Amino acid sequence: MSFKAKRFFKKLVSWIGLFFFAFAAYMIYHQLSKYQFEDIKAAVLSIPAHNLWMACLASLGGYIALSSYDYLALRYVHRKLSPLKWIFAGFVGFSVSNNAGHAIVSGGSIRYRLYARWRFHASEIVQMVTFSGFTYLVACFFLIILGYFLTPNHAFGEGSVSKLTTEIITVVSFIGLLIYFGASLFYKKPIVIKDIAFEMPSFPMALAQVIIGGADILLASLVLYFSMTPFLDISFDVFIGVFIIAQVLGVYSQVPGGLGVFEGLFLYIIPGDTDPALLFGALIAYRIIYYLLPLVFSSILLFSYEGYLGYRRKLILRRELHKES
Repeated sequence: MSFKAKRFFKKLVSWIGLFFFAFAAYMIYHQLSKYQFEDIKAAVLSIPAHNLWMACLASLGGYIALSSYDYLALRYVHRKLSPLKWIFAGFVGFSVSNNAGHAIVSGGSIRYRLYARWRFHASEIVQMVTFSGFTYLVACFFLIILGYFLTPNHAFGEGSVSKLTTEIITVVSFIGLLIYFGASLFYKKPIVIKDIAFEMPSFPMALAQVIIGGADILLASLVLYFSMTPFLDISFDVFIGVFIIAQVLGVYSQVPGGLGVFEGLFLYIIPGDTDPALLFGALIAYRIIYYLLPLVFSSILLFSYEGYLGYRRKLILRRELHKES
């Protein structure tokens, strides 16, 4: 590939990140535009202020856990970076991918735009994005197993086919987790794909992937749990099982943000005869607190950062022109 072609490709990937940022904003707007503003306001305000604050704190903790994906990825490629930078990259990247879907492409393009500016090689960024993808994958394996044992029996259907399908998915998740841990212990040769070498992480790092990924989804579940408890009497152990199944299947549906898929599955699986209308405010609050607010905040951060870089470039150019004159 020629120098010009490489330069064009880098710019293309960089701009794709901004495209997915705009797409994520559109998807959350499209979801909320189905409701009247007054209905959304009334639904959210029906939740006690204390519960809303606890949901916001859980959301903040969840995005800190998500940003830790980048910290682990940096350790994987043996690079160091200021905590402010990897937290910034992780927060912006995941606020986009959570809303736009296709996390490796949407969040990955944002990371490419940022890490390339911090003088990371393209191969290192690919390794980091791939590693983060596996962090979420192995966490999902663990949480599917956990969700299987915590979710109410009726969620798996009455027929033998649906029960068998669920059991197969759980067994596959168990085998996948076992293989990953086994490879981290015994497989030491790098896997080379298109001149990029991927080494298996150490067992402690593989275990950290599962813990951080699990913490991410656990904290995300608390956002909905705190929003929902004023309307539904449900123990957290039952709730987390329902949430895990709905969340993981919503992600694997590849629908941006799991829109509609998550809500439909959650309302179907949730035990009891609770009127779905009573859960409206909780689900809307969950979408706003965990999806909309982080996206709005990250947009302010990203465009402020872009503006700052633009200002610095102009300042440097003026200094160079002044020296020449």
